[in-house]
Amino acid sequence: MSQNPPSLRPDLAPKGRFDAPARPGQPTIGMVSLGCPKALVDSERILTRLRAEGYAISPDYHGAEAVIVNTCGFLDSAKAESLEAIGEALRENGKVIVTGCLGAEPDYITGAHPKVLAVTGPHQYEQVLDAVHGAVPPAPDPFIDLLPASGVSLTPRHYSYLKISEGCNHKCKFCIIPDMRGRLASRPHRAVMREAEKLVEAGVRELLVISQDTSAYGTDWADRPSKAPILDLARDLGRLGAWVRLHYVYPYPHVRELVPMMEAAATGSGILPYLDIPFQHAHPDTLRRMARPAAASRTLEEIAAWRAAVPDLVLRSTFIVGYPGETEAEFQHLLDWMDEAQLDRVGCFQYENVAGARANDLPDHVPAEVKQERWDRFMEKAQAISEAKLEARVGKQLQVIVDEVDAEGATCRTMADAPEIDGNLFIDEGFEALKPGDIVTVEVDEAGEYDLWGRLA
Repeated sequence: MSQNPPSLRPDLAPKGRFDAPARPGQPTIGMVSLGCPKALVDSERILTRLRAEGYAISPDYHGAEAVIVNTCGFLDSAKAESLEAIGEALRENGKVIVTGCLGAEPDYITGAHPKVLAVTGPHQYEQVLDAVHGAVPPAPDPFIDLLPASGVSLTPRHYSYLKISEGCNHKCKFCIIPDMRGRLASRPHRAVMREAEKLVEAGVRELLVISQDTSAYGTDWADRPSKAPILDLARDLGRLGAWVRLHYVYPYPHVRELVPMMEAAATGSGILPYLDIPFQHAHPDTLRRMARPAAASRTLEEIAAWRAAVPDLVLRSTFIVGYPGETEAEFQHLLDWMDEAQLDRVGCFQYENVAGARANDLPDHVPAEVKQERWDRFMEKAQAISEAKLEARVGKQLQVIVDEVDAEGATCRTMADAPEIDGNLFIDEGFEALKPGDIVTVEVDEAGEYDLWGRLA
């Protein structure tokens, strides 16, 4: 699990990402946000609450009276990164409050950094605020401290993450997220829509829907109005006039009803023809050892049905190689499955033990050098598929959203590309009038392994 990129991390962000300098006497807080977009949403909510209480947000350590570190604890490497970030914040600032997924293991944190002021678990907003109040008392000025309707955003103004639920009901052996974040708890439909409407009213052009299991949204409600509430939510979100991108969609049967909604996106708004699906592997024996659904052949049938409904559908996924017990035959099965599935966007992790995960106790752990070799082969396969698919787009006209414009050109994304994890489309001529958030039509004239180049149509 990677940390948020430098452009989105409050400790590294450009000064312009935050508001004007603090007024005299105004308390200031900094934040380091690590981990996935769900953690980024938590950081935004914490900072929004603090802004409402009169705190200023500092873009660097030395301008802050205390620093909040929102941690990731999904993998051992992420835990190490979180501990390193906490240590850096202590050295640079001295007053540090820890929250997030790793906060579910307070002894682990205080054992390494006994001088932290407080440790709270994931989405424990009230406890974080209490810790901040104790370290840096609030001093609000009701005539000056006004909170924008959209709250504090750590992403560019034209796109925003929209979290629709917390927790997860799956029991994958390699994952401890249910232990850290609990079972599925879906936000009310109206609350999600109200937040989405405010974001669009504030100028957001793209909503990125996130959760641990987006397909399962609402299935935890005892009185749910339909068998698959995600269908009603997607239908309503698709009417707001923005791009809507769905992440972490498990391939349940009702996804077949979701995919046809994506055709409307060709007109410039609605549910994008893009699905982010965590397949993890393809061999049935490996999937069983992961405690995941093991019907990979039926998954290929589902993919074929989705593409029959929406031929331009883009599929992205992540996989794990070197899972305990993975044989060469199982890994080769995965490569063969990739040839059949022809996924558009693919990421891959080498298996790591995670403290508390049941996979740690499985026999036949794969040696590190074998995991690396399989990762290299997998990525070579994924890259070849990506390159061929992008080459097929040369000469076509695509809608893109502009993310950044500088003296070199415009950096954009197509409907097939999520920010920070997928590719880009670059415009290096006639871009001067473009600005971030613009949605324009381009003609593709060059393709690389993961990126495209084009010109305004």
